[in-house]
Amino acid sequence: MKLPRKPEPLPFDIADGTDTESPVDQFRMPLMEHLRELRRRLIIALAATLVGMVGCLAFVNQIWDFLVAPMNDALVSTGRGTMAITAPLEGFMTLMKVGAFAGVLLASPVIFYQLWKFVAPGLYPKEKRFVLPLVASSSILFLAGASFGYFVIFRYAFPFFIQVTSEDVQAVLSMDSYLSVAVRLLLAFGTCFELPVVAWFLARIGLIDHRDMVKFFKYSVVVIFAVSAFLTPPDVLSQFMMAVPLLILYGLSIGIVRLATTKVREPAPDA
Repeated sequence: MKLPRKPEPLPFDIADGTDTESPVDQFRMPLMEHLRELRRRLIIALAATLVGMVGCLAFVNQIWDFLVAPMNDALVSTGRGTMAITAPLEGFMTLMKVGAFAGVLLASPVIFYQLWKFVAPGLYPKEKRFVLPLVASSSILFLAGASFGYFVIFRYAFPFFIQVTSEDVQAVLSMDSYLSVAVRLLLAFGTCFELPVVAWFLARIGLIDHRDMVKFFKYSVVVIFAVSAFLTPPDVLSQFMMAVPLLILYGLSIGIVRLATTKVREPAPDA
């Protein structure tokens, strides 16, 4: 005897004929489709970076002069050293890395656009109109963080690094070592300044609200200082100069989350 087959669930209400499927579920993709979409976004972002790198290589010497200017000013003001190369190919490879880094900065709007377009299928249709503002906000905040690192951190931290050593020690800095430190700091500041955008996204998907951020503020202070200590050179000045803007951005994010959150809290039980 065959058992009656269980009917397949319908994506609409038979009573009134209306579609009951979630707007997000309508755009739900299988895993392989997600991976193909991710690959396509990565290829576009990589292609934009390569185009930006090729364009920046034509001005790589000017970009290097701009990037190394804070350290040169610190060396001149302290009279404690010079910039040098320590390997035959170091100068050439350093300039190639400078072109690659500049290409990433130049292509950052395209990279952020591909990132948010990959995330967009998980948003509701009314929220997808925020993709372009999110791209603009992400790009502006990233460049603002990198600019803060260059014009503020480099200006005060580099002279401190040189003067903190003994007076009879002369600094002989290689191009590659300086570039590694500079790029790490610029990328760290640019990434950390994305905190308001990340907070907005988490609020829109209902993971957090302003009460959560206020509740965990004391823990966030510890996390921010720990991240600052990890991303910056091992001195208190750099850590504070990175932690203070992040604390300000955290406070700004609380206001943004309060306006953007979709999290629904259950009513408190009666006493």
